[in-house]
Amino acid sequence: MADGEKPLREIADAFRDLAATVASQTLDIQVAPFSHACSLVSPLFGCLGMAFKFAELDYVAKVNNLIDASKSIVTLQALLDRDIEQNSVRKAGSHSRNLLKVKRGLDMVRVLFEQILASENK
Repeated sequence: MADGEKPLREIADAFRDLAATVASQTLDIQVAPFSHACSLVSPLFGCLGMAFKFAELDYVAKVNNLIDASKSIVTLQALLDRDIEQNSVRKAGSHSRNLLKVKRGLDMVRVLFEQILASENK
């Protein structure tokens, strides 16, 4: 990120755009904007210290896999459908499994921030 940018605002904007897509119920979520939004979260893992270093490396690898997949697969639904057709949903390294791991990483960061906010409101 360039100097002066606000990373949390950029993350919020990216996920707000994804939420608008979901709310519209007219378009499938595209892999490229989703993976870009997820990539913006990566630096937050670094702020959590050495205890989360493995989680950060794993998360970044999975996001990079989705970024690569976005070059040939347009939507998350198409990504899942393709893995289902190839019977690779449960295989390590499959796009759908990487998507699940990214979701879990996002959930972890979300819970941590919720806990931080909750502790500040006490």
